[in-house]
Amino acid sequence: MNQTPSCSSTLCQTAWACYDQVDRAADGRGAPILSVPSVIADPLHMPRHQSSPRWPVTRAVHACALCLTLSGTSWAQAVATAPRPSSTAAPDGTAILASIQALTAPGMDGRATGTPGNAKARAWIVDRLRTIGAIPMAVVPVDAYPNGRGTFEVPFTFASKSGVPMQGVNVVATCGGRRSGLSPIVVSAHYDHLGIRDGQTYHGADDNASGVALLLNVAEQCVRTPFEHRLVLAFFDAEEQGLQGARAFLESGWARRGVALNLNFDMVSRSDKKEIYVAGPGRWPALEPLLKPLAARAEIAVKFGHDTGGGQDDWTQQSDHGPFHAAGIPFVYLGVEDHADYHKPTDTADKIDPRFLGGVAAFVLDVIATLDRATSFK
Repeated sequence: MNQTPSCSSTLCQTAWACYDQVDRAADGRGAPILSVPSVIADPLHMPRHQSSPRWPVTRAVHACALCLTLSGTSWAQAVATAPRPSSTAAPDGTAILASIQALTAPGMDGRATGTPGNAKARAWIVDRLRTIGAIPMAVVPVDAYPNGRGTFEVPFTFASKSGVPMQGVNVVATCGGRRSGLSPIVVSAHYDHLGIRDGQTYHGADDNASGVALLLNVAEQCVRTPFEHRLVLAFFDAEEQGLQGARAFLESGWARRGVALNLNFDMVSRSDKKEIYVAGPGRWPALEPLLKPLAARAEIAVKFGHDTGGGQDDWTQQSDHGPFHAAGIPFVYLGVEDHADYHKPTDTADKIDPRFLGGVAAFVLDVIATLDRATSFK
């Protein structure tokens, strides 16, 4: 798809001409020398990825962002006036499964935090986000990166379960909302897993390459057809080390900035009963009337629970939505019950049914569309 994307928005139609102006103003190394805000200078300058077959789409998106900034028009204003497609294509379970296969391929080595396999998986995710056209979240200053930089990767430090200092790296992107003034919805999935132990690779296809693949599908849909709320797309690291990526994200300032809700995916692709669980309404009752009606029209079985009572059967603190809940932020968690391959080397992509995966992806988009129409979740 090496073609200029079509866009009926006048501002977006000027994006390519605007990019050409920046390109011509570049110095001999290809670095833009036009005086533009640093918040968008870095997203424009991505020469390592010019060979990507869909790079023109990404380049046009960032050029459009540049034009909006130079013209004094807000992104929300431009998105709100852009035409909205009448329908969203049904998710392709086979295509989503391909992402899971990529994240569990040789060389990913179980994606344990701090390993080369984890870094390789992170680079793959970043490349997919650039291809899709998502915007680096790090262009928005918070405590962890106060000056704003055009990068998807946000490092953090923590102590491992054994007390050893470690570094993790979250991958955070954003997709602009159509309405200004609404607090963002953080949609998340952790990309780390258990790595190699005793010579065996713990592939983590369901846990949690499946959640990452679903989040990338959400990113594609959001870039194609923005929602009312701005979405923050958070690929957390070090979940297996005690939800460290989510904790670092909130400690960087997001808990104070105002997050409307966290929608978290963790283990969403395998169920002998072909059912997905929705947790959250048991802790945040305002979510129940929004989400319960969706079960009847879902292509898969949808169950509610695992969010009250405490103990092992209560999933409230068992994945990255836990720190959001602890910070007083409502959450919706989607996941399956444990299966025979949970946290074993046998959690592999070949055991995933693409039809079930596609059904979960369709339900996810229905959940987001429904939550997007609400303005309060408490």
